[in-house]
Amino acid sequence: MGHPSVNDLSQILPRVLVVSRRTLRKNKFVDFVGEYHLDLIVENGAVPVIVPRVAGVHKLLESFKPIHGVLLCEGEDIDPSLYESEISSLSPQELDEIRKTHASDTAIDKEKDSIEFALAKLCLEQNIPYLGICRGSQVLNVACGGSLYQDLDKEVTINVPEEHRRNHIDYDDYDGYRHEVKIVKNSPLHKWFKDSLDEEKMEILVNSYHHQGVKRLAQRFVPMAFAPDGLIEGFYDPDMYNPEEGKFLMGLQFHPERMRKNGSDEFDFPGCPVAYQEFAKAVIACQKKLNSSLSVPKKLELNPEMEKKRKILVRSFSLARSMYTRSYSLDNQSRESELDVGAEFLESNTALSVQQEMRLKEMGATMRNGGSFTEKLRLDEEKQRKAMNIMKNMNVERLSELMAFYHLMGKISSEVLERKLRA
Repeated sequence: MGHPSVNDLSQILPRVLVVSRRTLRKNKFVDFVGEYHLDLIVENGAVPVIVPRVAGVHKLLESFKPIHGVLLCEGEDIDPSLYESEISSLSPQELDEIRKTHASDTAIDKEKDSIEFALAKLCLEQNIPYLGICRGSQVLNVACGGSLYQDLDKEVTINVPEEHRRNHIDYDDYDGYRHEVKIVKNSPLHKWFKDSLDEEKMEILVNSYHHQGVKRLAQRFVPMAFAPDGLIEGFYDPDMYNPEEGKFLMGLQFHPERMRKNGSDEFDFPGCPVAYQEFAKAVIACQKKLNSSLSVPKKLELNPEMEKKRKILVRSFSLARSMYTRSYSLDNQSRESELDVGAEFLESNTALSVQQEMRLKEMGATMRNGGSFTEKLRLDEEKQRKAMNIMKNMNVERLSELMAFYHLMGKISSEVLERKLRA
């Protein structure tokens, strides 16, 4: 089956790229993506396209186009060399303790890093909607120049008062654990969870599955939520947030897709799925913009009478062009009458530039009266010389006004001509 034509692209649902994570099953690596993410993409009118975590895929991302959105979610810790230029403040013993405590996350996957950072860069360069969940938010922050805490317990928790300390992962109550976050007023999160918020406390309970988090937030971003220990739990770029226009650049440290009541698919709050709804809205708008830029302009539809006149004109100009390029004369009266049509059109047309008019006339469209045409060209040249002499004495301001006036007249003439052709 061949590739769809440009005109068929409008019939294709928008595509959201999601990078897989790998795990070991039956002594072999298996790629997977959390189904909640995929469900919410499909429910909101887009198609998830899974990018396999396979060696070399980061060099093949152009093959996944068109890309209308990117959703990056869970995964292992990001290689700290991508965001820390200085030597880590953590001792080798502390790093070893972290690896033992968080064994499933601390095995760095450089191939996944390469794929996801290449995708993040692509989104930033081409204004493709991006939603980062958990690790995906960390990728976005680092890609834009931010940094991360390598371990929250050892770099954040010990440095805050006891009453502000919070766990950010609970292996004994993995899906059930929640901690509060404070939502920033007038942020997208405030809008999404407004019906569930006390306007004074501005807090909701969120899940938490991470031991790392944003340390230095990239300059372009604005925080949307904070944990009691001060950790940023959500951020976005205000200049790149307008879903209706295809703009969406956001990171959430928590997992709204998994914030569900125990033993049920019902969300904790009505605002939980809204991040995916707004993201999908931006993805759909992005597709429309992309299709519009690729669309072939529709051919101008003329009524039968105008189409007949157009063909006669085309025939006249074609004949004149042949005479001009091949330097031969009329061989019968019928051809002379065909040229008359083009000549009359040019003489009544004021929308063409001087260069276009001279070119067409030279092609022979006024061959029926070569002598008078030559005289007219001589007079036109004389007028041009006089106009040039007058303009040489004008100042820059006056010349700019004159140029603007004739530009406006040319635009008006073109619009009038188009309306006449469509009448």
